[in-house]
Amino acid sequence: MRITLDLPVATFRQLKSLAARRGLTVTQVLRSAVERETGVRPGATQRRRIKVPILKSKQPGALNLTNAEIEKCFA
Repeated sequence: MRITLDLPVATFRQLKSLAARRGLTVTQVLRSAVERETGVRPGATQRRRIKVPILKSKQPGALNLTNAEIEKCFA
């Protein structure tokens, strides 16, 4: 996602200097700072699909399972 950020000129110069010293782009430095401040891990934005077992019922809409039976489905 792209954003627009207004920074004072002096702050932007310091940001560019920091990025250059670290051998990074300004975008990489900003992304790292935001991830650190929000507690988001790099690369954690992708979700994994969860496979849920399909259970068949003789009476659709009336499947009654105990917690033990549900746990057994995921084992």
